[in-house]
Amino acid sequence: MKIGIFDQVDDVRETAADLRAAARDGIDSYWLTQAFGTDTLTVLGAVARDLPGLRVGTAVVPAYPRHPMALAQQALTTNVLVDGRLALGVGPSHPSVVEPCWGMSYDRPARYMREYLEALTGALTQRVRFRGEVLTARGDLDIPGAPVPPVLVAALGPKMLEITGALAAGTITWMVGPRTLRELTIPTIREAAAKAGRPAPEIIVPLPVCVTDDPPAALARAEADLEWYGTLPSYRAMLDREGCDTPGQMALIGDADTVAARIESFADLGVTTFAAKIFGTADERAATRALVAALAR
Repeated sequence: MKIGIFDQVDDVRETAADLRAAARDGIDSYWLTQAFGTDTLTVLGAVARDLPGLRVGTAVVPAYPRHPMALAQQALTTNVLVDGRLALGVGPSHPSVVEPCWGMSYDRPARYMREYLEALTGALTQRVRFRGEVLTARGDLDIPGAPVPPVLVAALGPKMLEITGALAAGTITWMVGPRTLRELTIPTIREAAAKAGRPAPEIIVPLPVCVTDDPPAALARAEADLEWYGTLPSYRAMLDREGCDTPGQMALIGDADTVAARIESFADLGVTTFAAKIFGTADERAATRALVAALAR
């Protein structure tokens, strides 16, 4: 199992510095979220081009507001800049965002994502001829020398995992713990990939992590920071499957030995990359980062 970092772009300069530090520390990969802030693919193309050895990925780009050909064009351009080290993570977002913010219907998101993946994977080859029920993508791109990035999907429920296994390179989860990975996520996506004749899928698992000598305080911080995720139905379903009342209970909290053991246990489940979302006080974040770097070596 490889070790990565999962984060968001709050300040481009700080993110650039942290990417450089991750590459220096031998961390395998760095995954950045995409919401209403700085555009992640633009940031990665600008700051990760001179960091050989560090895999970079989006976790994830919302599919609905980006036509598959437009996203393919941007991703291929970014992948040229980073010498083929990009992993393109995409996801369906949430009805509370898609409908009121973008004015789009969230009806049958699994159908939408199936069509989106078929169109996107075609567009990434720079020649696509796709017409579905809700999406059309027909045309040629012209980005010389662009490597095709693997496409990963924020697949949580059974139907989305089946679609992802059949059409994509793997999944990037969030708010998904070991029980759910063992009982649902990994067997479902592996079976779908095998049926489709695809290679074993990547399983990228980001979770909040804090090395601390004050677990109750760290848990309280996690509860406050993560509370919002419990209001979103797709994450709430994952928490319920895991037997967690609150999102904060998903965080890996404790001393260095305790946290290291918990991270390493994900390898036994079949997770291919564990990506730490580091949180806590300045000292806790430094201790957590040191542990992540040690595990990556």
